[in-house]
Amino acid sequence: MRAVYATDLSEAIETAIGTRTCLECLGRYGIDTIDLVTVTSPNVTAGMPGSDVGKRTEAALERQRDLLEREGFAVETHVMRGTPHRRINGLADRVDANLVIVGSRGQSPLEQRLIGGTARNVARTSVRPLLVQRIVERDDDHEVADEHLFQRILYATDFSENAEHAFEQFDRLQTATKEALLVHVAPPKRRAGSGGVDDAEERLTDLGDDLRSRGIETTTQVREGVATDEILAAEAEFEPTTILLGARGKSPMRRLLLGSVSEDVTARANSNVLLVPPSRVR
Repeated sequence: MRAVYATDLSEAIETAIGTRTCLECLGRYGIDTIDLVTVTSPNVTAGMPGSDVGKRTEAALERQRDLLEREGFAVETHVMRGTPHRRINGLADRVDANLVIVGSRGQSPLEQRLIGGTARNVARTSVRPLLVQRIVERDDDHEVADEHLFQRILYATDFSENAEHAFEQFDRLQTATKEALLVHVAPPKRRAGSGGVDDAEERLTDLGDDLRSRGIETTTQVREGVATDEILAAEAEFEPTTILLGARGKSPMRRLLLGSVSEDVTARANSNVLLVPPSRVR
């Protein structure tokens, strides 16, 4: 299986790429080949007299390539110019990637310093599973927020076709995942004993039984309230390493709009987020 790994060649991303546990988790997911890609501004001309931008870019990319190859991955490197999220998604389509990986630093609206300013746009427009990997800064140094990427999964579902498609990720996660919390958020003012809540609990139980049969310790919750708020509250209680979500199927124009639960959770969560687009989008 193949992953496109976006890098801005920063120390923060090099920390993620050099974290052995993270790379082992990608291997358990099934990734054995990585396309390492960096996208430069079309306004930067590496060939200008006296400029060493091109040499520095190639040197940094080769250093990160070496880190991945030491862990047994086959690696191809790509230096592209243009709009980053378009180049990243375009490469993922061209190599038929099974996963796209981008790094994210900071959770608050003022701290959303995403790779090249484009991780949110990648999340909005990707038609392939996207792993948003959290990188935090502590004591003037960087580290990944959760190095065991898939050990504890919080899966949020509204029982839609998109959510069902996201659940299929457990076919790849089952060797890496030890614990899972399955969450459904019911609209406010619905109480236990109502048909909708009872049905949700039964459906979550069926999904939980599926995961338990695969050896994954699983619990379920039906929560009530605003979907994004309740998913983030469940995250604070369960402390997952990754939140698994299905993205809504939208036209290319509507995917540029704000406000979806998946986008809000991706922007505000402290955990990694594995965002799965509908299969029909591809």
